[in-house]
Amino acid sequence: MSGPTAVVFAYHDVGVRCLKALLSAGVEIPLVVTVADDPHEQRWYASVAETAADYGLEVTVPAAGASGALEGRLHALKPDFLFSFYYRSLLPAGLLASARRGALNMHGSLLPKYRGRAPVNWAILKGESETGATLHHMVEQADAGDIVDQLAVPILADDEAREVFAKVTVAAETILVRSLPQLVAGTAARHPQRILPGQYFGRRTPEDGRIDWSRPAREIHDLVRAVAPPFPGAFTEVGGERWEIHRTRPSERAPPRQPGAWLFGADGGLYAACGGGGVLRLLRAADARGPLDFARLSQALGARPAPLG
Repeated sequence: MSGPTAVVFAYHDVGVRCLKALLSAGVEIPLVVTVADDPHEQRWYASVAETAADYGLEVTVPAAGASGALEGRLHALKPDFLFSFYYRSLLPAGLLASARRGALNMHGSLLPKYRGRAPVNWAILKGESETGATLHHMVEQADAGDIVDQLAVPILADDEAREVFAKVTVAAETILVRSLPQLVAGTAARHPQRILPGQYFGRRTPEDGRIDWSRPAREIHDLVRAVAPPFPGAFTEVGGERWEIHRTRPSERAPPRQPGAWLFGADGGLYAACGGGGVLRLLRAADARGPLDFARLSQALGARPAPLG
């Protein structure tokens, strides 16, 4: 008797690890659907297309507006399951209906929190101490279907987005491996979500990384680590030049006596006085010429802090 079949929509590290988990469990995959890499993004993650090709699987990258042809193909295949693992588009009802036994998505948060785009980045930005992964049934509304399983992972005080994403990837793989036997047997749990206002988050843009130094130090620190490279990064302007702030840490150092936001040097380090009197130590930053020399800047700013707009 042959094993279950699944059509897989996937991208990113979660897509690669979950695709491998299905193959390891003996799931037959007649088709893998992925998306083309965005030329404006730095690709720091594994390739679903390359992984699928390595296993000899058929891969397709649908053109925009070609869902009709894809829908016909899936209805002809009649897969038992349809899985979406960090695929970058919401799947229409016609595609979901092609799965005979279930259409499921792996989302990078503890649903119903942080439904929508960039859940890892948003969780860090909002100062959460944990996030995770959720396997849930797909419906027409994004990230709103019944939950099969979840697994939490910690967000440490100085974790950056890439570090948290790595934890979420392991959580996603773990959930899928332990849920597959129940899904195949038809005994997997289904927990309806309670959808409340304010739980959906949209796409982030590079401009969202602009630092408002009037905000509290901890809030700025969370922004910096939420968008740290390989994501677009937090940025500010100092003396008319754009600085990218890649790493910070809250400091107990006293700010300058002047009210407002200031960049100042002390003991060879570079610091930013933020709103509410908090201070951040800058640990990694760059301008258009490359990494900043903090020792030199600390000495220059030791006696004359520079205002931060």
